[in-house]
Amino acid sequence: MSFASLETSPIGQLTPVQAPDQQTGETASGMAYLPDPLPRDVVLSTETWTLVNEATGAVARLDGAARLIPNPSLLRRPALRREAQSTSALEGTYAPFPEVLAADADDVEHATAAVHEVLNFERMAELAFSWPEDRPLTIGMLSELQRTLVSGTRGELRDAGQIRERLVLIGAPGSSLDEARFVPPPPGDQLRSGVEALLAWVNEPPPLPAVVHAAMTHYQFETLHPYSDGNGRLGRLLAIVQLMRGTVIREPLLVVSPWFEARREQYQDALLALSCDGDWDAWIRFFAAGVAASATRSRVKVERLVALQELLRERVQRAGKRGVAEQIAADLVGDPYPNVPSIRLRYRLSKQGAHNAIRALVEVGVLEPWEGFVINRAQMYRAPDVMAVLED
Repeated sequence: MSFASLETSPIGQLTPVQAPDQQTGETASGMAYLPDPLPRDVVLSTETWTLVNEATGAVARLDGAARLIPNPSLLRRPALRREAQSTSALEGTYAPFPEVLAADADDVEHATAAVHEVLNFERMAELAFSWPEDRPLTIGMLSELQRTLVSGTRGELRDAGQIRERLVLIGAPGSSLDEARFVPPPPGDQLRSGVEALLAWVNEPPPLPAVVHAAMTHYQFETLHPYSDGNGRLGRLLAIVQLMRGTVIREPLLVVSPWFEARREQYQDALLALSCDGDWDAWIRFFAAGVAASATRSRVKVERLVALQELLRERVQRAGKRGVAEQIAADLVGDPYPNVPSIRLRYRLSKQGAHNAIRALVEVGVLEPWEGFVINRAQMYRAPDVMAVLED
Protein backbone atom coordinates (compact mmCIF):
# COMPACT_ATOMS: atom_id res chain seq x y z
CA MET A 1 0.00 0.00 0.00
CA SER A 2 1.20 3.52 -0.76
CA PHE A 3 1.71 4.62 2.85
CA ALA A 4 3.57 7.78 1.81
CA SER A 5 0.58 9.03 -0.21
CA LEU A 6 -1.94 8.13 2.48
CA GLU A 7 0.07 9.61 5.34
CA THR A 8 -0.85 13.10 4.19
CA SER A 9 -4.50 12.30 3.34
CA PRO A 10 -6.75 15.25 4.24
CA ILE A 11 -9.80 12.97 4.64
CA GLY A 12 -8.45 10.06 6.68
CA GLN A 13 -5.63 8.65 8.74
CA LEU A 14 -3.42 5.59 9.00
CA THR A 15 -3.72 3.20 11.91
CA PRO A 16 -1.29 0.38 12.81
CA VAL A 17 -2.35 -3.22 12.17
CA GLN A 18 -0.84 -6.69 12.28
CA ALA A 19 -1.49 -9.69 10.06
CA PRO A 20 0.14 -13.07 9.40
CA ASP A 21 2.60 -13.04 6.48
CA GLN A 22 1.25 -15.16 3.61
CA GLN A 23 4.69 -16.69 2.97
CA THR A 24 6.21 -17.24 6.40
CA GLY A 25 3.15 -17.32 8.64
CA GLU A 26 4.89 -14.92 11.00
CA THR A 27 3.11 -11.80 12.25
CA ALA A 28 3.77 -8.76 10.08
CA SER A 29 3.12 -5.14 11.03
CA GLY A 30 1.70 -2.54 8.73
CA MET A 31 -0.80 0.29 8.40
CA ALA A 32 -4.50 0.43 7.49
CA TYR A 33 -6.50 3.45 6.32
CA LEU A 34 -9.41 4.85 8.32
CA PRO A 35 -11.50 7.47 6.48
CA ASP A 36 -12.86 10.49 8.30
CA PRO A 37 -16.68 10.86 8.48
CA LEU A 38 -18.18 12.26 5.29
CA PRO A 39 -18.32 16.08 5.06
CA ARG A 40 -21.60 17.95 4.91
CA ASP A 41 -20.44 20.04 1.98
CA VAL A 42 -18.06 19.70 -0.96
CA VAL A 43 -16.63 22.24 -3.39
CA LEU A 44 -17.21 21.17 -6.98
CA SER A 45 -15.98 22.67 -10.23
CA THR A 46 -18.31 23.95 -12.94
CA GLU A 47 -17.39 20.94 -15.07
CA THR A 48 -18.38 18.55 -12.29
CA TRP A 49 -21.65 20.35 -11.57
CA THR A 50 -22.44 20.12 -15.27
CA LEU A 51 -21.88 16.36 -15.21
CA VAL A 52 -23.93 15.99 -12.02
CA ASN A 53 -26.81 17.84 -13.69
CA GLU A 54 -26.43 15.70 -16.82
CA ALA A 55 -26.52 12.54 -14.72
CA THR A 56 -29.58 13.72 -12.80
CA GLY A 57 -31.36 14.59 -16.05
CA ALA A 58 -30.38 11.29 -17.69
CA VAL A 59 -31.73 9.29 -14.76
CA ALA A 60 -34.93 11.35 -14.76
CA ARG A 61 -35.40 10.67 -18.49
CA LEU A 62 -34.92 6.95 -17.85
CA ASP A 63 -37.57 7.14 -15.16
CA GLY A 64 -39.87 8.97 -17.58
CA ALA A 65 -39.39 6.29 -20.23
CA ALA A 66 -40.18 3.59 -17.68
CA ARG A 67 -43.40 5.31 -16.62
CA LEU A 68 -44.68 5.23 -20.22
CA ILE A 69 -44.69 1.42 -20.08
CA PRO A 70 -47.98 -0.12 -18.90
CA ASN A 71 -46.00 -2.67 -16.86
CA PRO A 72 -42.47 -1.31 -16.19
CA SER A 73 -41.75 -4.15 -13.76
CA LEU A 74 -41.65 -6.43 -16.82
CA LEU A 75 -38.21 -4.98 -17.65
CA ARG A 76 -36.97 -5.25 -14.08
CA ARG A 77 -35.61 -8.80 -14.38
CA PRO A 78 -33.30 -8.25 -17.37
CA ALA A 79 -32.06 -4.96 -15.89
CA LEU A 80 -31.33 -6.48 -12.49
CA ARG A 81 -29.66 -9.54 -13.95
CA ARG A 82 -27.48 -7.45 -16.25
CA GLU A 83 -26.44 -5.37 -13.26
CA ALA A 84 -25.86 -8.54 -11.25
CA GLN A 85 -23.81 -10.17 -13.99
CA SER A 86 -21.60 -7.13 -14.51
CA THR A 87 -21.13 -6.19 -10.86
CA SER A 88 -20.05 -9.79 -10.16
CA ALA A 89 -17.62 -9.66 -13.09
CA LEU A 90 -16.03 -6.58 -11.51
CA GLU A 91 -15.23 -8.78 -8.52
CA GLY A 92 -13.79 -11.59 -10.66
CA THR A 93 -16.88 -13.82 -10.97
CA TYR A 94 -18.01 -14.14 -14.58
CA ALA A 95 -21.15 -15.87 -15.87
CA PRO A 96 -22.37 -15.50 -19.50
CA PHE A 97 -25.36 -13.15 -19.68
CA PRO A 98 -27.66 -15.61 -21.54
CA GLU A 99 -27.11 -18.20 -18.80
CA VAL A 100 -27.76 -15.59 -16.14
CA LEU A 101 -30.96 -14.40 -17.80
CA ALA A 102 -32.26 -17.94 -18.37
CA ALA A 103 -31.49 -19.21 -14.87
CA ASP A 104 -34.36 -20.27 -12.63
CA ALA A 105 -34.15 -18.19 -9.47
CA ASP A 106 -35.93 -20.96 -7.55
CA ASP A 107 -33.43 -23.61 -8.59
CA VAL A 108 -30.02 -22.39 -7.43
CA GLU A 109 -29.16 -25.98 -6.50
CA HIS A 110 -28.52 -26.77 -10.18
CA ALA A 111 -26.92 -23.43 -11.03
CA THR A 112 -23.19 -23.02 -11.55
CA ALA A 113 -21.28 -21.30 -8.75
CA ALA A 114 -21.02 -18.12 -10.83
CA VAL A 115 -24.74 -18.05 -11.69
CA HIS A 116 -25.56 -18.78 -8.03
CA GLU A 117 -23.70 -15.62 -7.00
CA VAL A 118 -25.52 -13.59 -9.63
CA LEU A 119 -28.93 -14.87 -8.52
CA ASN A 120 -28.02 -14.02 -4.93
CA PHE A 121 -27.38 -10.44 -6.04
CA GLU A 122 -30.84 -10.31 -7.60
CA ARG A 123 -32.42 -11.53 -4.35
CA MET A 124 -30.38 -9.00 -2.37
CA ALA A 125 -31.48 -6.18 -4.69
CA GLU A 126 -35.17 -7.10 -4.46
CA LEU A 127 -34.86 -7.15 -0.67
CA ALA A 128 -33.26 -3.69 -0.67
CA PHE A 129 -35.91 -2.29 -3.02
CA SER A 130 -38.67 -3.63 -0.77
CA TRP A 131 -37.63 -1.45 2.16
CA PRO A 132 -39.90 1.56 2.77
CA GLU A 133 -38.16 4.75 1.69
CA ASP A 134 -38.89 6.45 5.00
CA ARG A 135 -37.21 3.64 6.95
CA PRO A 136 -33.66 4.61 7.99
CA LEU A 137 -30.86 2.33 6.88
CA THR A 138 -29.22 0.40 9.71
CA ILE A 139 -26.28 -1.94 10.16
CA GLY A 140 -28.78 -4.75 10.64
CA MET A 141 -30.38 -4.03 7.26
CA LEU A 142 -27.03 -3.87 5.47
CA SER A 143 -25.93 -7.07 7.16
CA GLU A 144 -29.09 -8.82 6.03
CA LEU A 145 -28.28 -7.80 2.46
CA GLN A 146 -24.71 -9.06 2.74
CA ARG A 147 -25.88 -12.38 4.21
CA THR A 148 -28.30 -12.80 1.31
CA LEU A 149 -25.56 -12.02 -1.19
CA VAL A 150 -23.05 -14.59 0.06
CA SER A 151 -25.48 -17.34 1.12
CA GLY A 152 -24.31 -20.71 -0.19
CA THR A 153 -21.25 -19.26 -1.96
CA ARG A 154 -17.52 -19.20 -1.29
CA GLY A 155 -18.01 -15.79 0.30
CA GLU A 156 -20.15 -17.21 3.12
CA LEU A 157 -17.47 -16.97 5.79
CA ARG A 158 -17.79 -17.32 9.55
CA ASP A 159 -18.74 -13.66 10.02
CA ALA A 160 -21.26 -13.49 7.15
CA GLY A 161 -24.16 -11.19 7.96
CA GLN A 162 -22.20 -9.07 10.43
CA ILE A 163 -19.50 -6.42 10.45
CA ARG A 164 -16.29 -8.31 9.70
CA GLU A 165 -14.16 -9.78 12.45
CA ARG A 166 -10.99 -10.04 10.36
CA LEU A 167 -8.50 -7.78 8.67
CA VAL A 168 -8.93 -7.74 4.89
CA LEU A 169 -6.37 -6.84 2.26
CA ILE A 170 -7.29 -5.38 -1.12
CA GLY A 171 -5.03 -6.55 -3.93
CA ALA A 172 -3.93 -9.61 -5.84
CA PRO A 173 -4.85 -12.98 -4.25
CA GLY A 174 -2.23 -13.99 -1.71
CA SER A 175 -0.89 -10.47 -1.24
CA SER A 176 0.99 -9.81 1.98
CA LEU A 177 0.31 -6.80 4.17
CA ASP A 178 3.17 -4.92 2.46
CA GLU A 179 2.04 -5.96 -1.03
CA ALA A 180 -1.64 -5.07 -0.62
CA ARG A 181 -2.99 -2.31 -2.85
CA PHE A 182 -5.09 -0.99 0.01
CA VAL A 183 -5.82 -2.01 3.62
CA PRO A 184 -9.21 -0.84 4.94
CA PRO A 185 -9.83 -0.25 8.65
CA PRO A 186 -9.18 -3.17 11.01
CA PRO A 187 -12.12 -4.86 12.73
CA GLY A 188 -13.29 -3.39 15.99
CA ASP A 189 -14.75 -0.19 17.39
CA GLN A 190 -13.24 2.14 14.77
CA LEU A 191 -14.76 0.18 11.89
CA ARG A 192 -18.18 -0.03 13.51
CA SER A 193 -18.12 3.66 14.39
CA GLY A 194 -17.21 4.46 10.79
CA VAL A 195 -20.18 2.47 9.47
CA GLU A 196 -22.52 4.08 12.02
CA ALA A 197 -21.32 7.55 11.00
CA LEU A 198 -21.85 6.70 7.33
CA LEU A 199 -25.42 5.53 7.94
CA ALA A 200 -26.19 8.64 10.01
CA TRP A 201 -25.00 10.72 7.02
CA VAL A 202 -27.07 8.63 4.57
CA ASN A 203 -30.22 8.86 6.69
CA GLU A 204 -29.91 12.65 7.06
CA PRO A 205 -27.91 13.67 3.99
CA PRO A 206 -26.78 17.24 3.33
CA PRO A 207 -28.67 19.36 0.74
CA LEU A 208 -26.81 18.01 -2.27
CA PRO A 209 -28.10 16.25 -5.42
CA ALA A 210 -28.81 12.53 -5.08
CA VAL A 211 -26.05 11.74 -7.58
CA VAL A 212 -23.53 13.44 -5.28
CA HIS A 213 -24.94 11.56 -2.27
CA ALA A 214 -24.54 8.27 -4.14
CA ALA A 215 -20.96 9.08 -5.18
CA MET A 216 -19.86 10.03 -1.68
CA THR A 217 -21.61 7.11 -0.01
CA HIS A 218 -20.10 4.66 -2.50
CA TYR A 219 -16.59 5.88 -1.78
CA GLN A 220 -17.07 5.73 1.98
CA PHE A 221 -18.62 2.28 1.94
CA GLU A 222 -15.91 0.81 -0.29
CA THR A 223 -13.17 2.44 1.80
CA LEU A 224 -14.58 1.14 5.07
CA HIS A 225 -15.09 -2.30 3.47
CA PRO A 226 -17.27 -3.37 6.40
CA TYR A 227 -17.82 -7.02 5.40
CA SER A 228 -15.50 -9.93 4.72
CA ASP A 229 -16.96 -10.38 1.22
CA GLY A 230 -19.36 -8.68 -1.18
CA ASN A 231 -18.51 -5.03 -0.41
CA GLY A 232 -18.14 -4.01 -4.07
CA ARG A 233 -21.42 -5.53 -5.16
CA LEU A 234 -23.31 -4.24 -2.13
CA GLY A 235 -21.75 -0.79 -2.49
CA ARG A 236 -22.81 -0.44 -6.12
CA LEU A 237 -26.34 -1.57 -5.24
CA LEU A 238 -26.49 1.10 -2.55
CA ALA A 239 -25.81 3.73 -5.21
CA ILE A 240 -28.98 2.68 -7.04
CA VAL A 241 -30.92 2.50 -3.76
CA GLN A 242 -29.90 6.09 -2.96
CA LEU A 243 -31.07 7.33 -6.35
CA MET A 244 -34.41 5.65 -5.71
CA ARG A 245 -34.65 7.07 -2.21
CA GLY A 246 -33.77 10.46 -3.62
CA THR A 247 -36.85 10.10 -5.89
CA VAL A 248 -34.65 10.46 -8.98
CA ILE A 249 -35.85 7.08 -10.23
CA ARG A 250 -38.75 4.88 -9.15
CA GLU A 251 -38.21 1.63 -11.03
CA PRO A 252 -34.76 -0.04 -10.77
CA LEU A 253 -33.98 -0.12 -14.49
CA LEU A 254 -30.67 1.73 -14.15
CA VAL A 255 -27.72 -0.55 -14.95
CA VAL A 256 -24.44 1.08 -13.84
CA SER A 257 -21.88 -1.70 -13.39
CA PRO A 258 -21.10 -2.35 -17.10
CA TRP A 259 -19.72 1.19 -17.37
CA PHE A 260 -17.51 0.72 -14.31
CA GLU A 261 -16.56 -2.81 -15.39
CA ALA A 262 -15.27 -1.44 -18.70
CA ARG A 263 -13.13 1.00 -16.69
CA ARG A 264 -12.14 -1.31 -13.85
CA GLU A 265 -8.60 0.03 -13.32
CA GLN A 266 -9.69 3.65 -13.64
CA TYR A 267 -12.51 3.01 -11.16
CA GLN A 268 -10.16 1.41 -8.61
CA ASP A 269 -7.55 4.12 -9.13
CA ALA A 270 -10.13 6.87 -8.64
CA LEU A 271 -11.25 5.41 -5.29
CA LEU A 272 -7.66 5.14 -4.07
CA ALA A 273 -6.75 8.61 -5.37
CA LEU A 274 -9.54 10.19 -3.32
CA SER A 275 -8.17 8.57 -0.16
CA CYS A 276 -4.73 9.99 -0.98
CA ASP A 277 -5.56 13.54 -2.06
CA GLY A 278 -9.09 14.19 -0.78
CA ASP A 279 -10.15 15.52 -4.19
CA TRP A 280 -13.91 14.99 -4.03
CA ASP A 281 -14.34 16.94 -7.25
CA ALA A 282 -12.40 14.39 -9.35
CA TRP A 283 -14.19 11.38 -7.84
CA ILE A 284 -17.69 12.86 -8.13
CA ARG A 285 -16.97 13.91 -11.72
CA PHE A 286 -15.92 10.35 -12.61
CA PHE A 287 -18.91 8.82 -10.82
CA ALA A 288 -21.40 11.26 -12.36
CA ALA A 289 -20.04 10.57 -15.84
CA GLY A 290 -20.69 6.87 -15.23
CA VAL A 291 -24.24 7.46 -14.01
CA ALA A 292 -25.03 9.77 -16.94
CA ALA A 293 -23.73 7.32 -19.54
CA SER A 294 -25.38 4.36 -17.84
CA ALA A 295 -28.76 6.07 -17.52
CA THR A 296 -28.71 7.13 -21.17
CA ARG A 297 -27.82 3.62 -22.30
CA SER A 298 -30.51 2.12 -20.04
CA ARG A 299 -33.13 4.55 -21.39
CA VAL A 300 -32.30 3.77 -25.02
CA LYS A 301 -32.55 0.06 -24.24
CA VAL A 302 -35.91 0.53 -22.54
CA GLU A 303 -37.24 2.48 -25.55
CA ARG A 304 -35.97 -0.18 -27.97
CA LEU A 305 -37.59 -2.95 -25.93
CA VAL A 306 -40.91 -1.12 -25.80
CA ALA A 307 -40.84 -0.66 -29.60
CA LEU A 308 -39.85 -4.30 -30.07
CA GLN A 309 -42.67 -5.42 -27.81
CA GLU A 310 -45.19 -3.86 -30.18
CA LEU A 311 -43.46 -5.33 -33.24
CA LEU A 312 -43.56 -8.84 -31.77
CA ARG A 313 -47.21 -8.45 -30.88
CA GLU A 314 -47.99 -7.28 -34.43
CA ARG A 315 -46.05 -10.18 -35.96
CA VAL A 316 -48.15 -12.66 -34.01
CA GLN A 317 -51.37 -10.87 -34.89
CA ARG A 318 -50.57 -10.81 -38.63
CA ALA A 319 -50.02 -14.57 -38.50
CA GLY A 320 -53.44 -15.04 -36.93
CA LYS A 321 -51.95 -16.34 -33.67
CA ARG A 322 -53.98 -14.37 -31.19
CA GLY A 323 -54.85 -15.09 -27.58
CA VAL A 324 -52.18 -16.26 -25.16
CA ALA A 325 -49.49 -16.48 -27.87
CA GLU A 326 -49.89 -12.73 -28.41
CA GLN A 327 -49.45 -12.02 -24.69
CA ILE A 328 -46.44 -14.31 -24.39
CA ALA A 329 -44.79 -12.56 -27.35
CA ALA A 330 -45.24 -9.18 -25.69
CA ASP A 331 -43.86 -10.44 -22.38
CA LEU A 332 -40.68 -11.86 -23.92
CA VAL A 333 -38.96 -8.48 -23.49
CA GLY A 334 -38.80 -9.31 -19.78
CA ASP A 335 -38.19 -13.05 -20.03
CA PRO A 336 -36.65 -14.04 -23.38
CA TYR A 337 -35.84 -17.63 -22.33
CA PRO A 338 -39.12 -19.48 -21.75
CA ASN A 339 -39.83 -23.20 -21.63
CA VAL A 340 -43.01 -25.22 -21.37
CA PRO A 341 -43.05 -25.42 -17.53
CA SER A 342 -42.52 -21.67 -17.13
CA ILE A 343 -45.24 -20.87 -19.68
CA ARG A 344 -47.64 -23.29 -18.00
CA LEU A 345 -47.07 -21.70 -14.62
CA ARG A 346 -47.14 -18.06 -15.67
CA TYR A 347 -50.19 -18.23 -17.95
CA ARG A 348 -52.03 -21.07 -16.19
CA LEU A 349 -52.09 -23.30 -19.24
CA SER A 350 -52.24 -27.05 -19.67
CA LYS A 351 -49.05 -28.75 -20.79
CA GLN A 352 -50.48 -29.10 -24.29
CA GLY A 353 -51.63 -25.50 -24.29
CA ALA A 354 -48.11 -24.33 -23.40
CA HIS A 355 -46.65 -26.54 -26.14
CA ASN A 356 -49.09 -25.10 -28.66
CA ALA A 357 -48.29 -21.51 -27.69
CA ILE A 358 -44.53 -22.04 -28.00
CA ARG A 359 -44.96 -23.88 -31.30
CA ALA A 360 -46.98 -20.95 -32.66
CA LEU A 361 -44.28 -18.47 -31.67
CA VAL A 362 -41.57 -20.64 -33.23
CA GLU A 363 -43.56 -20.80 -36.47
CA VAL A 364 -43.65 -17.01 -36.78
CA GLY A 365 -39.99 -16.59 -35.80
CA VAL A 366 -40.56 -14.96 -32.45
CA LEU A 367 -38.95 -17.89 -30.62
CA GLU A 368 -36.36 -20.48 -31.57
CA PRO A 369 -35.07 -23.58 -29.75
CA TRP A 370 -32.02 -22.80 -27.64
CA GLU A 371 -29.99 -25.73 -28.79
CA GLY A 372 -28.04 -27.56 -26.14
CA PHE A 373 -29.72 -25.87 -23.18
CA VAL A 374 -32.11 -27.79 -20.97
CA ILE A 375 -33.17 -26.49 -17.56
CA ASN A 376 -35.06 -28.77 -15.18
CA ARG A 377 -35.14 -31.33 -18.03
CA ALA A 378 -37.16 -28.91 -20.16
CA GLN A 379 -36.08 -27.65 -23.60
CA MET A 380 -35.31 -23.95 -23.47
CA TYR A 381 -36.34 -21.46 -26.14
CA ARG A 382 -34.93 -18.00 -26.85
CA ALA A 383 -36.29 -14.79 -28.34
CA PRO A 384 -33.44 -13.74 -30.69
CA ASP A 385 -34.79 -10.23 -31.38
CA VAL A 386 -35.05 -9.49 -27.67
CA MET A 387 -31.58 -10.81 -26.91
CA ALA A 388 -30.13 -8.70 -29.74
CA VAL A 389 -31.30 -5.62 -27.81
CA LEU A 390 -30.37 -6.87 -24.33
CA GLU A 391 -26.86 -7.94 -25.33
CA ASP A 392 -26.10 -4.82 -27.39
